[in-house]
Amino acid sequence: MIRLDGKATANTIKEEIKEKVSAMKIRGERVPHLAAVLVGNDGASLTYVGSKVRSCEYVGFESTLIRLEETITEEALLTQIDALNKDEKLDGYIVQLPLPKHIDEEKILLAIDPKKDVDGFHPANFGRMALELDAFIPATPFGIMQLLERYEVPTSGKHCVVVGRSHIVGRPISILMSQKGLAGNATVTVAHSRTENLAELTRQADIVVMALGIPEYLTADMIKEDAVIIDVGITRVEDKNHPKGYVIKGDVAFDEVAQKASHITPVPGGVGPMTIAMLLQNTLLARQWNLA
Repeated sequence: MIRLDGKATANTIKEEIKEKVSAMKIRGERVPHLAAVLVGNDGASLTYVGSKVRSCEYVGFESTLIRLEETITEEALLTQIDALNKDEKLDGYIVQLPLPKHIDEEKILLAIDPKKDVDGFHPANFGRMALELDAFIPATPFGIMQLLERYEVPTSGKHCVVVGRSHIVGRPISILMSQKGLAGNATVTVAHSRTENLAELTRQADIVVMALGIPEYLTADMIKEDAVIIDVGITRVEDKNHPKGYVIKGDVAFDEVAQKASHITPVPGGVGPMTIAMLLQNTLLARQWNLA
């Protein structure tokens, strides 16, 4: 069994980006600039955004954190979005989700300039990705493809079952896996929580991508020998014996599934670290496209 180490791979990608940024500085070019908009004080969002800011500093990016009150109106947030769209010194930005309930997330995401949409959530980027044109790919699917490519996991002609149909992970990864490329050319089946006889599908799969959000849902009896398992799930599960009061679980029962799998991503330390690395990669791409 080969453990697909997302933490180590993400660090390698960060080093590659750092070298490119150093070369930009030597040439006297402006370095990439990423901004993050954080509305409110959600603990998980604060942690995640803080990690993004530190990663920017490490690779040599400029970064801006925009903190807004949870009570901000939708109109005021849209005004902030418009200002970021017009800021010529800003290559890309993200609006950290979730947003407060009184704000329409779809309306906000649609207002982001697709050329600065380094999260890859705008329909324009999704459409360009589906057509195999230059686009910002959502960071988590982008990270999965990089893991498969860098570990040289065979995907061509394989049957890939994607469990989950979100616009952020499930649908984009199903498209990417079917496209031509080093980590593509697979035959893809998309399943979800209402799929009947799901275990029958996953037992046929050469590659299973779990993005369901149910801790330890995929068990060893649901896969065949030597399957490749990609676990996108990340759920806090209460554990009174743990110092934090909880543990992080993926969608895969790791210990038992790892006994049968040929390759598997751990949780934590698998897909998660890759997400931030690919956000940085998208920001670098934005800067390069702006230079072209």
